[in-house]
Formats: sequence, C-alpha cells, structure tokens
Amino acid sequence: MITRILRQKAMRGPLPGRPTARAAGSVEHQAMLASRLTARDKWLLALLHEHRVLTTVQIQDAAFPSDRSARQRLRDLYLWRAVSRFQPFQQLGSAPMHYVLGPAGAAVLAAEHGLEVKDLGYRHDRAMAIAHNQRLAHTIGVNDFFTSLIAHSRHIRIAERLVVWWSEARCARHFGDLVIPDGYGRWHTATHAGSPDREVEWFLEFDTGTESLTKVGRKLAGYARLAESTGIATPVLVWLPTSRREAGARTALARVHAQLDAPHTVPVATAAADLLDPTAPYPSPAEPVWLPLTSSRTTRATGPRYHLAELTDAWPGLAPPADAADPAAGDGGDAPAAAPYRLPPPSPIPPRATPNRIARGDH
Repeated sequence: MITRILRQKAMRGPLPGRPTARAAGSVEHQAMLASRLTARDKWLLALLHEHRVLTTVQIQDAAFPSDRSARQRLRDLYLWRAVSRFQPFQQLGSAPMHYVLGPAGAAVLAAEHGLEVKDLGYRHDRAMAIAHNQRLAHTIGVNDFFTSLIAHSRHIRIAERLVVWWSEARCARHFGDLVIPDGYGRWHTATHAGSPDREVEWFLEFDTGTESLTKVGRKLAGYARLAESTGIATPVLVWLPTSRREAGARTALARVHAQLDAPHTVPVATAAADLLDPTAPYPSPAEPVWLPLTSSRTTRATGPRYHLAELTDAWPGLAPPADAADPAAGDGGDAPAAAPYRLPPPSPIPPRATPNRIARGDH
C-alpha cells in the first residue's frame, strides 16, 4: 500500500441499488415504485416535468422542512431513477445539485394519466440537455423566484400563498404568438373574516442583466397587444438583479409605456434582488420591494414600495382575476393528434406529508 497509493475516488464504488435505465422502465420497477412513492414525490415529479430543472435548495423551499430531509428523499428518488441530477461547473465553490425528471419518474407521470411516456413528449436526453443550455442560469433564476414565494407562504405568512405557477413553455403555448413571458403567477391572500380575499396575477419578466435595456422596454408592446386581444389587463412584474439596473430599466420601460395606445392595460412594477432583506430567514419577492411604473417619463421613486399582496392598491381600476379555476385545464385539448399531450399545471402547493413519514425522517 505504501508503494502503490490509491486516490480516494478510486475506492468509491457505484451507488448501491440503482437500476439500469432499461430496468427502470420494467414492470417490476414500476411495481416497486407504487409502494414507495408518496403524494409529495409524485407532485415533485410533475413540478420537474413542468419547470424542467430545480436545485436542492429550491426543492427544499417548495416542499421539505429541512435540508437533511430533502437530501435524503432526493437521494432515494435518484437511486430509483425517478429523478436525474447534475452539478454545473462553478468558478468558485461548488454549485448545488440540479434535478430533472428521470425515466422512471416520467413513466409514473404517464401511467397516472393513462398515457405512454412518448405521449408526454419526454426524452431523458432532452431533459438532461438543460445542463448545457445557455439559458440554464435564467431558468434557475425564474424558478427561484417562484419557489421562494412558496417558502414564504409555508414559513412566514400562511395566509398568503402562490396558487398558480406556469412555466415559460406553458406561457408560450398560450400567448407565444404575441409575447412569451418568463412565467405566470397568481398570489392569494386570505383576509379577516367578513372581508373578501385578495388575489393578484402577473406575468414575470426575469432580467439577469445580459439583455439591453432597450430590448427589455420593447417587450411592453407585446403585452399591450395581448391585453388588446384578450380584453384583460394583467400586470407585468419586472425582476432585476440590482437597484442600479432597475433605475436604467425603469427609464427604458417608461419611454415605451408612455407611447402605448392604452397604457392602463399594461400595469408594470419593478423590483431588484438587492432590495431583499439578507437577514430574513426566507427572503422573497413577497416583501415590500415593488415600485409601480407610471406613463410619466419621470421614473425616480417618489412613493412607497409595495408588498406583492398590496400591488392591487397601486392600480385601483385593475379588475380581479377572472376566476379561481385553472385557466389551463384544457391545455392541449385542441392540439393536433400528433402533438404531445399537455399535462395540467401542477399546483404550487405541495401535499402534506403524513406524520409517520416525518417521524421516520423520510421527508
């Protein structure tokens, strides 16, 4: 041993119990998963199918009480090939593990809806291709925006919750001929007895600082056309990385907003990530960081910033969301027969874990 030193990694064996890709699609493997997958596991599989990729931290924020429980369960799902994972290269430190839908997980989702895996449009190589996609950081940023809202409602304010979360791909199928938002959300606030509950919906434009500010501003024209065609004024929330970037973006946005034929049909508000409280246990866009945009070319902040739940106060004439029902329930119903079946969007609210599962440390 002294003359033949082994590296530590050479002593590592393969992960125990992980079936081959072929075995993961077998009847026996699916029968095993039927006895082990919980409602929350299946919810997570649907979330990965909808939003492509989630990090360990995002999954913990969305559904688990602790980092330890999230890692333990994700390891089980990985060993069962319900999920797949990768770790992107990072110059300093190490990136968190990123998870995508695995072949066994896709088989479970398809079986739940009485379909074949091919009917979902799923391919494992395409799912893993996000690891090399130039928009990986953008996709992770958008998903972080929404999962932090879920964490806020789970741990800070139970009366507030994210009730709808659409991916960019789903938004593209619905509105892609006019505009492609980075996401769509709906935030519900339960009020005191005797008062009606409040709800605000929005399209998200997530800026990473790589696009020109002129291009950011031009997107409002697409939202104006969408409002004209649907007759619905839906707020557009623009999330930016820094306050300095936000100031420049507000100038560009105000220039385009003032030139719209009906500016009131495109309510806009901006916020910056560096406005979040770094000492908060669960910082999120639900905090008072939103500054509405007016048609005036004067974009300097002159009023207070709003909580996400209070944005309806910034636009008194804004009609509430049409209804609480899922507007995408029939998504894909009119698609050609050869097109993949479109699953309904999963609820952003995770199923509750049973007490005995928590006691055992599985979740």
